[in-house]
Amino acid sequence: MNPIDQAISFYKEEVEAADLYTYLAKIEKNPQTKSNFEALAKMEHAHAKFWHQFLKDRNIEILEEKFHKFKLFTYKILRTLVGSKLFVTILEMNEITSTESYYRYFNEASLTEEEKLILSKIIEDELEHEKMFSRQKDKFNIENIRDFILGMNDGLVEILGTVTGLSAIYPKSPITVGTAGLVVGVAGALSMAIGAYTSVRSQRQVNEGIKRKMELLFKVSKDRAKEEFLNKLSESGIPEDVGTEIVEKLSNNEDAMTNLLTEEISENEIKSALYTGIAYLVGLLFPVLPYFIITSSSLVALLFSVIFAAIALSIVGVVVSVASESLSVKGKVLEMVVTGLGAAALSYLFGTLVQYVFGIQA
Repeated sequence: MNPIDQAISFYKEEVEAADLYTYLAKIEKNPQTKSNFEALAKMEHAHAKFWHQFLKDRNIEILEEKFHKFKLFTYKILRTLVGSKLFVTILEMNEITSTESYYRYFNEASLTEEEKLILSKIIEDELEHEKMFSRQKDKFNIENIRDFILGMNDGLVEILGTVTGLSAIYPKSPITVGTAGLVVGVAGALSMAIGAYTSVRSQRQVNEGIKRKMELLFKVSKDRAKEEFLNKLSESGIPEDVGTEIVEKLSNNEDAMTNLLTEEISENEIKSALYTGIAYLVGLLFPVLPYFIITSSSLVALLFSVIFAAIALSIVGVVVSVASESLSVKGKVLEMVVTGLGAAALSYLFGTLVQYVFGIQA
């Protein structure tokens, strides 16, 4: 994209952002968040004004942009569906993308000194946006959302592979395939839930063990505790002289040293297990349900199972990308759909091989 087209794109994005934040401020009930959105709208209007003047100075006239009402409606629905946590993450992702694009433009485009000064201020503004969103995100807990989405993905992929392979073996018995998929799915949900519980609990126990060790070291030998802390700092890449200075300054602060040595675990193991297990059960419904509706042919049911699973995998891919704060939503969706359906295809081939080798007819 040439510099002028890119500037036009920046202008349109800023106008859309200003209209979006104005709209969000109108529907927001939390006073602090409402005030933040109003401030952002004002800031984005100023940015749009800069790009409009930038283009005008180069004899480029463009029509005034307005944020499409359908997009506003989409954002409202998205905010309702995914909740404040993920919605704020989506907005933050947009801000990160804008900041990086502006920085490249600042370094590569032909700008006057005044334009560089204003654009550098715009980049500062965009970074402030990211800080605001990060502070707002800290009020929510995203771990359980990830548990749910990843559990749902496992249920989708594993049970899709199961029913696909069984469809090759039992092409005329969809109920058999669906029932088997359901049984495998319930067992998988229990296994996933237990695994999530064990994982979170084990990490918590490890941290508690480290804390007890440090508390004991402080009581028995403060010098040995300081040495242990210094070793940990060195392992993390901090230069020895800097590490020594940190240790000396914190030598009488047992809590600070202990907290720096341990990772805070905010997750609750029971909630994590419930989210993961229930999500797995939700995920298995997409590939299994067609086998209880279409009772004439497993292969016809399989077609709908694949379609439902592909749609669900696409949705999961979008949410996983957002929850992980990845910038490549399309790539994540493509990855999940291709791997999920690829696993299903291999399962079907394996089922066909099993039928051929063992002479199973159903």
